[in-house]
This record gives sequence, C-alpha cells and structure tokens, in this order.
Amino acid sequence: MVSTLKKLLTLMVFLVCLSVTTAGLFAEEPTPVPTETTTQEETGHSSHGESVHEELPYWTVLPFVAILLSIAILPVASHKTAHWWEDNNNKLILAVGLGAISFVVLIVYGYSHNIVHTVFFDYIPFIILLGSLFYISGGIVIKGDIKATPLNNTLYLLIGASLASFIGTTGASMLLIRPLLKTNSERKHVVHTVVFFIFLVSNIGGSLTPLGDPPLFLGYLKGVPFTWTFKLLPEMLMALVILLTVYFVWDTIAYKKETKKDLARDTKLATPFSISGQVNFIWLLGVILSVAFLNSNYIPQINETPSLGFIREAVLIVLIGLSKFTSKEEHRKFNNFTLHPIQEVAYLFIGIFITMIPALVLLETHGKELGITERWQFYWATGVFSSVLDNAPTYLTFGSLASGLLTPVGSAPLTLGQFIGNGQAEEILKAISVGAVFMGANTYIGNAPNFMVKSVAEENKVKMPSFGGYLAYSMGILVPVFILITFIFFV
Repeated sequence: MVSTLKKLLTLMVFLVCLSVTTAGLFAEEPTPVPTETTTQEETGHSSHGESVHEELPYWTVLPFVAILLSIAILPVASHKTAHWWEDNNNKLILAVGLGAISFVVLIVYGYSHNIVHTVFFDYIPFIILLGSLFYISGGIVIKGDIKATPLNNTLYLLIGASLASFIGTTGASMLLIRPLLKTNSERKHVVHTVVFFIFLVSNIGGSLTPLGDPPLFLGYLKGVPFTWTFKLLPEMLMALVILLTVYFVWDTIAYKKETKKDLARDTKLATPFSISGQVNFIWLLGVILSVAFLNSNYIPQINETPSLGFIREAVLIVLIGLSKFTSKEEHRKFNNFTLHPIQEVAYLFIGIFITMIPALVLLETHGKELGITERWQFYWATGVFSSVLDNAPTYLTFGSLASGLLTPVGSAPLTLGQFIGNGQAEEILKAISVGAVFMGANTYIGNAPNFMVKSVAEENKVKMPSFGGYLAYSMGILVPVFILITFIFFV
C-alpha cells in the first residue's frame, strides 16, 4: 500500500502542476458583457465562455447513458461480468473509452473549453479533496464495539449526520463507516444500516454549512453568506427525524431476526470506544480551513489568475503527506484501510465528469424550455438531475435558470449572492439547495461518498445492493419523504 500511496501522491502532484500549466495555456481574455447592441457573434464567445460553437445534438448524451447503464448492469448481469467489474482497472478502461467518445464529439462541436474546465477545474480539485479526506480519516482509529442495538445504531447515525455539515459528507462518511461496520459485525442483517448511513451521513447531514456538500460550497464562492445555509435547518431536521424513525423501526424488526448466539456474541465482545491517531484531526482541520479560506473570496487574485486556485490542492497534497508521516501504519491496518475505494471513485468519475458535459450543456441551453418557474419545480428538477449528474454543476445550472427568471428585463443577471435579501429569490435558492444536497442520496453516483461507503462496506464483507437495488431503497424510502417536504416547504 505504501508504494501505491507514493504513486498516488506523485500523480496528484503531477495533476496539480498540469492543471496550473493548462490553466495558463487556456486562459482567456475576459469576455465582454453583452449589451443590447452586442451579439454573441460580436463578442466571439458563447455563454460557456469559449469561441462560438455548434449546438450539441441530443444523441451526444449516449456515452453518459452508457456509463450509467454499465454501473447498474455489469455488477449483476452475470458472474463473469461481476468478476470483470471487480477490477478497478476494468472500470478505468470503460470510463476512459466512453469518455474518449465524448471528448472527440465535444472537440468536433467546439466545446474544448468545457473539457478543460471540467477536467482541470472540477474533476482534479474534486478528486484531490476526496482523496485527502479519505486518506487522512483512514489514519484515525475509533476502537470499540458497543452493542449493535437499534437505539445505539440510531444514535450513531444521528451523530454522523450532525458531523457531516462541519467536516463534510466525505470526511464524516470515511471517519465513521468503519466503526459502524465493526459495531455491527456480529449481526447478519446490516445492509439497511449502511443504506441509511449513505442517506443521512453521506448526503442529508451536509446541509447546514458550505463545508458540508460541494453545491453549497459553490454557492458560498458565488457570494451566498457562509451562515445562510443554516436556514436549511427545518428541512434537514424534518428529513432526519422521519428517516431516523423509519430506521429505528426497521432495525428493531431486523434485530429480532438475529440469532440468540449472534446477539450473545455481540454483548460479550462489547467494549467502550477509544480514539487513536488523533494527530489526523489536525490535518482534517487543515483540509476544512483550506476549503473555507483558500478560494477567491479570500484571495481575489484567483478571479484574475484561476491557476492560483490550485494553491488549495497543493496544500491538500501536503496534508496527505503529513498524515502519512505522522500516523502509525498499524492504525490503517487496524481499519483494513486500502486505496481501492478512492481508486474506484477516481476511475469511474473521470468518465462520468467528461460524459456528463453534453448533458449539462443541453440542460443549460434548453433548461428554460422545461417551464420551471415555481419553487417545487426547482426543488424537483435540481434533485432529479443531481441524482444522476454531479450535483455541484447542476446546482449552478438551475441557479442560472432562477437568475434569468428573477432578473428584470434590461438588467444585469442576478448573482446567487444577490438572491439574499430578496424573499422570492431566497425561497427558490433554498429549493435548489435542498434538492441538490438531499437527492444526491437517490443513487450511488449522486454524491461521491455514496460510492466510497459502498466500496468500504463490500471490503468488509457486507453484500451491498446493486445500482438498481439501491434505487429501490431510495424510491421506497426517500422519495415519499421528499414529496412530504415538497408540500410542507415548497408549495
């Protein structure tokens, strides 16, 4: 694992250097703001900030559909395809192959800028942030094995969901999933507990601060005040109360199905919690502070020179190195820590990020044709697309649609920061925010921690549902909750 980590760190350093270089090579002069007499042809730029291009046909989303179907079908189609899918290298082959198709199509239609921006300003920061949270949290050992009673498990999920807003859904997920699996290791019925963990800790719990989930962080960078997201507390509390109640009832029924032998073993092996590897909390705090302060809000020069933004990624790589050299290797061995989950996310999401570009472009181009004008429509449209697209750009896309709806004719478009103080605009922004964060829980690919938790659970011999099986959980449990939230908050 040490040699693999060295390769990973080397790759991350290379990506940052490549990103900085590429950002400089592809840097553009500021696009003139169109006036009543300035057309797109006169500025020479499109709404995407690049040279004039052709409109993408709808068939260009097929590679994205193919990668989603591959994730859903290959692990369950047959024993042979399931075995093939277990190898991360095969996932990379598939992702790169389908990504290459979208890459060529986007180049042909004149969307090279979108590729550069997505890969270097979205994917690379995304994977380095996830990698830092994943690796650093892996050095923290939470020992102990409390009784896996329904009450204890429910309290555990509540604590995890509460932490997610402050150390991020990825940080909370990677810190707490292994102790939860250890606590429940004597039980046979565990799958539902991991599924609810994904619902609550990996998604809904990250609603209260910009540190919790990427869409909210993007809103913060666009001028939304840091504390504004506390206004999402009522929606979050309602979702938590309902889901924790459902979980408690479900786990109580499952607990009664456990054998007396397993429950006796669970009681016998119960030990109090203890924490080792505390130095990694310092590095986690460093990650949080880097995300919070190493951005254009505090370094305005980043707006002029985007490559300066990679200072944050450089700091995150340094923090990974500090975690490696200040942690005992035995701590990660105790956690059964491997790099397999982050590799799986990195390999699959490079394909997802590239193949979803046509879908996002078409959504931005034709979004107004969807007729979205009401709060509940913004909530569901943002949520549905966030379930299968990356929820961060989806959040910005529907924020842009809302801006077009709310901006008076002849005025400059409202920024997200300018939504604050405008009652109607704030309510729409709440709907977009809740939809993006909550409904990322609907699928394994709705939010990156979902896949990572699934992978860690499978490493610990928990047979997780397939893509379709997980979707059945979310449709049966989450969607009714989201419908209820619609009528209470957004109608």
